[in-house]
Amino acid sequence: MLFEAILFDCDGVLVDSEPIVNGVLRDLLEERGWTLTLEECMARFIGKAVRDERATIEARTGQPLTDAWMALFYARRNRELDARLTAIAGAHAAVEAAHAHVQQRIACASGADRFKVEMQLAKVGLMDFFDGRIFSGHEMPRSKPAPDVYRAAAAHLHAPADQCLVIEDTPIGVTAGVAAGATVWAYCPRPEHGPALREAGARHLFGHMADLPGLLAAA
Repeated sequence: MLFEAILFDCDGVLVDSEPIVNGVLRDLLEERGWTLTLEECMARFIGKAVRDERATIEARTGQPLTDAWMALFYARRNRELDARLTAIAGAHAAVEAAHAHVQQRIACASGADRFKVEMQLAKVGLMDFFDGRIFSGHEMPRSKPAPDVYRAAAAHLHAPADQCLVIEDTPIGVTAGVAAGATVWAYCPRPEHGPALREAGARHLFGHMADLPGLLAAA
């Protein structure tokens, strides 16, 4: 299938941010009395905006999720990302191949806030590929698993959603891409996550981002 545009998620697809961000979140939640392991925190929060989990966090900590607490989370998160963030192995080659495959019609469509997405892409040297084509779920009426951010990215690129390829790594993100009408391929470095990604609607799973150029060439 010849795709007209390729839309990438950011966290877990282009940048290895999830262990860093969830480590910060885990520590802050523990300070409020909710103890989780890093693995439990990642299982519960990956693919979700922290603000969208307000009710759960307030119920488990017994404290309101205030603007001041969110500001503290963002500040610690950004500091740790700036110090430790790296790209997903193979991401640069994957993005370069996608960029060529669809004549530069690529975008980054993330559920995260714009500052985080732009900071991360700049940090790992991918901003030049996506500058001016970055879409944040925080700026949409609904974030993932709703399709809004992917529909906005496709519209900006003047590509019908059903002619777009979405690259995702979580069931929530796959659900968003499928709901937008796109074909979704899932980056799945851990095989045990495969069934949930397929159930969400991923058409193809691949275990390394360096596999993407070959998959595109064969599409």
